[in-house]
Amino acid sequence: MQIIKTVLILYIFQVLVSINLIAQRTINIDYNKISGHLNTMFNECVGAGRANEGLRADWQKQLAYVRKECGFRYIRMHGLLSDDMGVYKEDKKGNPQYNYMYVDALIDYLESIGMKPFVELGFMPSALASGNQTIFWWRGNVTPPKDYNKWSDLIKNLVGHFTKRYGAAEVKTWYFEVWNEPNLSPGFWTGTQQDYFNLYKYTAEAIKSVNENYRVGGPATAGASWIPQMINYCKQNNVPIDFISTHSYGVNQGYLDEYGDRGTVLSKDPMSVSGDVIKVHKEIQQSSMPNLELHFTEWSSSYTPADPLHDSYQEAAYVLQKLKQVGNAANSMSYWVFTDIFEEPGPRFTPFHGGFGMLTIQGINKPVFYAYKFLHNLGNIELKNKDSSSWVCKDSLGNIQLLAWDCTRTLPDSMNDQQYYIRDLPAKTKGKLKVHIENIPAGKYALKIYKIGYKSNDAYTTYLSMGAPSQLDRQEVSQIKMQNNGSPMVQEIITIKKNVPFLRELNLCENDVYFLDLIKL
Repeated sequence: MQIIKTVLILYIFQVLVSINLIAQRTINIDYNKISGHLNTMFNECVGAGRANEGLRADWQKQLAYVRKECGFRYIRMHGLLSDDMGVYKEDKKGNPQYNYMYVDALIDYLESIGMKPFVELGFMPSALASGNQTIFWWRGNVTPPKDYNKWSDLIKNLVGHFTKRYGAAEVKTWYFEVWNEPNLSPGFWTGTQQDYFNLYKYTAEAIKSVNENYRVGGPATAGASWIPQMINYCKQNNVPIDFISTHSYGVNQGYLDEYGDRGTVLSKDPMSVSGDVIKVHKEIQQSSMPNLELHFTEWSSSYTPADPLHDSYQEAAYVLQKLKQVGNAANSMSYWVFTDIFEEPGPRFTPFHGGFGMLTIQGINKPVFYAYKFLHNLGNIELKNKDSSSWVCKDSLGNIQLLAWDCTRTLPDSMNDQQYYIRDLPAKTKGKLKVHIENIPAGKYALKIYKIGYKSNDAYTTYLSMGAPSQLDRQEVSQIKMQNNGSPMVQEIITIKKNVPFLRELNLCENDVYFLDLIKL
């Protein structure tokens, strides 16, 4: 009887597979077929809230951690010139006074952990501002300078100071970006587009007057805007520019919502974010300056630091899908941001609040942190692969890595992000993921398989299971960290025989992410 029952189950399973009710996705790889060196634009740069937060011990500790685990090389943040960095004031006669002690402390720290600044020049010191309009809880002044020559002198003095302190050879490797999202007026800039171009001109020429090899660019716009206009302005007015920078987020409406009050909705467009990157890349190629670098200095699924999608396991697969779609179209994609120590709306009152960060304020790894960690652990040689949601790589030691995911938008039409992603969200099955790699050199390998998904390195769901307390004590933080510590779900020693392919079949659910690490012994 038992035999009949087993045969019947197998028969039903085969029938379901044959009519595609149990889907199967196969990744076919040949170890000997190389695509080229892996493009690591994904961890070239990462964002942070504001410069003054970078003086905090917990911020610095978290940055050192993500630098080590995820490999980020540059960091960009707002507010380097804002009043809380104490950079600029004037004496009673209106003479400028400069001070860089806080700036030095911050950049010295970056240097100590092997990171470089992607310098965002803003906002306006109040002593140099033409108005009193500010943005955010920490009151960044967003008005044009009252005197463009004094602004130019400040930039020259600052960049000259950098040169003296860190050396021209080092500063040549930095980027200088002028302002942030000037097309959001009066949010980030109370002037016009022409006012911004004027600010850009004074800034770029001031930087180049210190060293013509230093890199400067912009317009750092929201929504991938102003790119052709920016290039045309620089070309027609002989203003230096070395790179284009702009931003994109994957929600449908708006660009500035510190509190998430408007109810953001994740876009249905399968090419959201990545479509913007490809569009801007084409605009540059078709312009009079086709060789400009392109840096997306902010991007994420949502533009508000109060979107629970950022905390969800679904964010990990979303990020990987967008980076894969971007391909070689950008020189960097700077995820906004690495930590929830981020105070645009002021200090936050709950451990999980939909913050932009990869880590919570208390240093809990979110699923997106592991997505970047897995990316960083890919080998430097990419193998040919027709699957659109995976990378397969190897390294010079013969180790092999596979990073594969499912990216499914599950948001119902009747709900917004704040209503939906705050819930416990079990993932539906997507069938089987079959990995087939042939021509792997024979020998013994240590196989480790890691996973991100529902209840797998999914700190937010763990937090929900604890009743979503408004405050976490030390034991609760430790418990969440321990249950989501990134340990492999599979560890075994396998033997690859000559001319026998490596095969592995995995259960795949919505927004699962798998990382397979084959280490040659």
